[in-house]
Amino acid sequence: IKYQVMYKARAWEDSWRSSVRKGQRSLDDGGRKEETEDRRLRWEGQYFSSHEGFYEETDRSEEEEEGEEPPKMCRNEGYPAELFRVLEEFRRARLLTDLSLRDAAGECWEVHAPVVAAVCSLVMDRLRCGGGGGGAGAQGLFLDTGTGSAGLAAVLEFAYTGDIAGLAGDAAVAEVRAAAETLGAPRVLELCRRREKQQVGREGGDGALENLLSIAELWAEGLGCDVVLEVDGRSFHAHRVMLAAGSDYFRGMFSSGMRESSQSSVTLLSPAPRELSALLSCLYSGALELGWGTVFELTHCALQLQARAALPLCLGFLRREMDVGSCLDVAAFAEAYGMAELRAQADDYVLRNFQEVGLSPKFQDLGPERVSRYLAQDSLCAPSELAVFRVVVNWIQADPGERLGLAEQLMKLVRFPLMTFREFREVRAVEMAMEQEGSVELYQAALREFGFTAERSKKPCRVRQPHETLVLVGGDTLAPDFGQRAPSRDLWFANALRTVTGLVKEIEWRQLVAMPAPARFRHGLAVLDNRLYVFGGSHFYGQCDVLKSAYRYDPCEESWQRLADMQEPRNYSSVAVRGGLIYVLGGDRDTEHNLDSVECYDPISDSWRFARPLDQAMSGQAVSTWEGEIYVSGGFNCRYQCLVSLFHYHPETGTTYLASMTQERAEHVMETLGGRLYVAGGVKALGEFYTDQLACEAYDPHTDAWARFASLRLPHVNAASAVLEGKLYILGGYCQEDYSESTLVHRYDPGANRWESMGKMPGPNTDIRACILLLPTRLRQ
Repeated sequence: IKYQVMYKARAWEDSWRSSVRKGQRSLDDGGRKEETEDRRLRWEGQYFSSHEGFYEETDRSEEEEEGEEPPKMCRNEGYPAELFRVLEEFRRARLLTDLSLRDAAGECWEVHAPVVAAVCSLVMDRLRCGGGGGGAGAQGLFLDTGTGSAGLAAVLEFAYTGDIAGLAGDAAVAEVRAAAETLGAPRVLELCRRREKQQVGREGGDGALENLLSIAELWAEGLGCDVVLEVDGRSFHAHRVMLAAGSDYFRGMFSSGMRESSQSSVTLLSPAPRELSALLSCLYSGALELGWGTVFELTHCALQLQARAALPLCLGFLRREMDVGSCLDVAAFAEAYGMAELRAQADDYVLRNFQEVGLSPKFQDLGPERVSRYLAQDSLCAPSELAVFRVVVNWIQADPGERLGLAEQLMKLVRFPLMTFREFREVRAVEMAMEQEGSVELYQAALREFGFTAERSKKPCRVRQPHETLVLVGGDTLAPDFGQRAPSRDLWFANALRTVTGLVKEIEWRQLVAMPAPARFRHGLAVLDNRLYVFGGSHFYGQCDVLKSAYRYDPCEESWQRLADMQEPRNYSSVAVRGGLIYVLGGDRDTEHNLDSVECYDPISDSWRFARPLDQAMSGQAVSTWEGEIYVSGGFNCRYQCLVSLFHYHPETGTTYLASMTQERAEHVMETLGGRLYVAGGVKALGEFYTDQLACEAYDPHTDAWARFASLRLPHVNAASAVLEGKLYILGGYCQEDYSESTLVHRYDPGANRWESMGKMPGPNTDIRACILLLPTRLRQ
């Protein structure tokens, strides 16, 4: 059952992600989406602040004293549409229906009273008076004159979907309007009005959300509730059909002939009252407040009840919010419940952050089997093998009486040949300390492993193959004879990361594919739905060599597709993804003029349109997104002066300036990492000239403030950048002082606040772009 639930959870997640993308592309008609969101926020605030049960019993002050972050409100955006699809299936199968609607022609419609009452005041009034629903069996409601079958069917379609698909033509609208007036359905009347004015925007997912919020209000008032759940002396009123639609557990209970299907009160042995309260609120809203103090209990209950809305939220929280303090708990929980995928992700987090996790108190409580399993992995990441040795020593010293005897076994898993001579001295010092505590012989075995007496046929290393892949696109490089520069069509990807001796790192680069001609550099790059988009750039160095062509690469199909051209040629532009659309901002039209225009690309229609322009013409700026919004920093203005600004760009409202950077910069990089915007590299002004910008800083959107972090040791001007496994990569570029190329890759670790060298670039170095893709396994074998 657990494995089946996990399979369904993944399917549900895919469904709601798809719904989010579709919803983000739909029209925002008259502020309807904002009104719906405001209504949802008001309802959630009223419920979660006043409802008895789970949230009142959570000790927030104790969590804050322990340094834990407060719980977060998580929403399953695709849940309303998914829930109403199930409710429609119930209606067609006449499952758990409790109200009969009969029109003037005598046709009968079996429906669910709470669903119809959410949009029809006539049925709502009937519930308030105690008729229909309430467990009294199927009740009848006769609708006399003015209600034709087609009109009633359309109103019911709206109740079960949030929209009316075939509402077109005066006659159809008039019939639906008549039925809506009879039933008291104001939102259907509003839809008719919009269609009459040929406002063709569909409500879609927002209509389903509005319907769900209305049912939630019924539940909050106790209207139409036809079952009481009793658990541990607490009573919870609910609608039987909503429980069945939102939980496979309750669907089996109420639809398979069990005795509970006819009882007005059902006693549950579990879950506990506060978990049940939280899951019920999620069932009626698609929202769940999650924190580390509650998520494991709620995940357990969501699995037990097979809760359609809550389970993807819980699993998403465990994956998304995993940190050094919780990853081992997540791994243990996933192992206990047979969640192989979640356990693999938790174990991978431990391996990626082994030094920090290995020194945590929870790691000291692990058994020797799990410690050995982590140590044996090639993909274990640490600054050096000395850090791995220190973790093992700390684990042994946490309980020397029991663990000294395991020292030799564990030390065999430490890869001493990866240490330098200086690092190996520490091994001897630790071994001497251990000798005083008991008979431990580590040094001789470690010395032999270190390589003084044995010749090795291959270079020792730890090799990590990240799940996602760092990809380099295009760029140019200086020819070996220094005679000319050569633009590139090549795509390279980092197949594996290698830790060699001491702090030395290497990247195993492989060639992926070639772009369609021509070769390009200074181009724009975006990734949407794991597809790579390439926009504009230059194919050579002349004034007329700026491109406006666009291409899309699908790594699963290993194919390129030519897209519609941009409306203006541009290079040195920046690209961002927002709401399923791609925005190309600013850039240079030629060698003397930069642009203030912003173009928006719709992948569905393969078309471009202009969005609201920037406040000023600019190029060489950096862009990143945080919580779905676009942020732009620095760049050159129309006089090619370096800017110090940071602003939020909205395609409809334009530019909102935020706190400026502490230093001006252009041709730099900016990436979102850990809720902050990190900027690095580029150039700054030095009188009438430019010089390398080595200082780095990070912006906190919550406080609207900048803070410095470790400076670069070497320049990276017009370099590529990406975030992989929680670390910032800056790749290639050049040095402004002497125009020499930066052939190195540097990686910033925010936990250690330091840059480290990751080896060399595979080919082109300057005017290059990078992204993260999920490549098929066949390409990485």
